[in-house]
Amino acid sequence: MGGQPAPRSERRRLTHVDRAGRPRMVDVSAKPPTARHAVAEAEIVLTQEALSLIIDGGGAKGDVLTVAELAGVMGGKRTAELIPLCHPVALTNLTVEISPDRRSSALRIRARAATVGPTGVEMEALTAVSIAALTVYDMVKAVDRGAEIRGVRVVEKAGGRSGEWHRQDEPRVGPAGPPGGGGAPVPPGTRGPRRSAARPPR
Repeated sequence: MGGQPAPRSERRRLTHVDRAGRPRMVDVSAKPPTARHAVAEAEIVLTQEALSLIIDGGGAKGDVLTVAELAGVMGGKRTAELIPLCHPVALTNLTVEISPDRRSSALRIRARAATVGPTGVEMEALTAVSIAALTVYDMVKAVDRGAEIRGVRVVEKAGGRSGEWHRQDEPRVGPAGPPGGGGAPVPPGTRGPRRSAARPPR
């Protein structure tokens, strides 16, 4: 009887809702602290004109990539203030990297968050890429109001009872390159085409 649903008592339920349907913050006081990290990504698709202005630094509001990366870090650090039921997390690391991809006319945004604690940092990584993408939009909307933010998602996490998890519909960042990038990965800490035209885009 594989088509029969599991008994209600055995079904997984939303942890942020109690049995009476009221929202709650999950009590993690009994969980041991472990090293945890999460990686999230997003992309913002732009016109070639807008992308060229970003890469060349010709936007009226200045260095879009640096401002957006800093905004992502600042936003990720304030996740608990923005998402009602998130725990305040003492982050030990939070990085945001944005790489231009001329072939797909997009900016690829990736954030990595880390902590040592009783709860994960997926929301911090997701908030970081979301705020970075919104900052890009704010800075380019004068030339590209149709810019589209998409693909906001967690791509990997580790730590805690659930251990490691990697999104299965894409290769991990490595020799094969990130998903949709169409080429070899840009080494961490570099900008790709903005810093060196010889580098392959992400």
